[in-house]
Amino acid sequence: MFIKEKLAAIVQSLPDTVTLVAVSKTKPIADLDQAYGEGQRIFGENKVQEMTEKWQAMPKDIEWHMIGHLQRNKVKYLAEYVALIHGVDSPRLLKEINKQAKKHNRTISCLLQVHIAEEDTKFGFDEKELLELVDNEDFKSFENVKIEGLMGMATFTDDEEQVRREFKNLFTLYKQLQSKYADFNILSMGMSGDYKVAIEEGSNMVRIGSSIFGSRN
Repeated sequence: MFIKEKLAAIVQSLPDTVTLVAVSKTKPIADLDQAYGEGQRIFGENKVQEMTEKWQAMPKDIEWHMIGHLQRNKVKYLAEYVALIHGVDSPRLLKEINKQAKKHNRTISCLLQVHIAEEDTKFGFDEKELLELVDNEDFKSFENVKIEGLMGMATFTDDEEQVRREFKNLFTLYKQLQSKYADFNILSMGMSGDYKVAIEEGSNMVRIGSSIFGSRN
């Protein structure tokens, strides 16, 4: 199946309430052009340099989402154009995003990454750290970032019940914060292998790559 057919099948399978981020990391611009031609306007990348090159080359109505681990010294390269940063995993990173956004007279939307997986390879806040952050006065003083919700990655496992449990925990935390913060409206969880379970557990944004573009090298 070609990219357009795979993309169409996924789009048709998603509820209207769920936003699709087409994860295009490592894929050539020709592949992104195919998805763009089918109406896809949100692309996710995990390397700043690669995303910047694609942003420069492609139409400017695309929303670029940074979905990978973001180092503070790389923020300045994407602050001009990034639409949403999924993986904010430290107060220092948030402070840097605010600083660089201010230089471009922008407000950058961000998601706070929560460590929900039962493995140590993932980044993110634990529940205690997250609640401390959102109650911190420094956090409330950032004028050039807008925290719009949470992101999390489940354990890479075939145990669907474990994955479901992890997503359920994140949804509970999301609803808890949503009751306190009006801007909280995005819950980014679910990738090619587990997005259907994520949607069942309350996700409203999924990050799908290999199911659209094929496996990565």
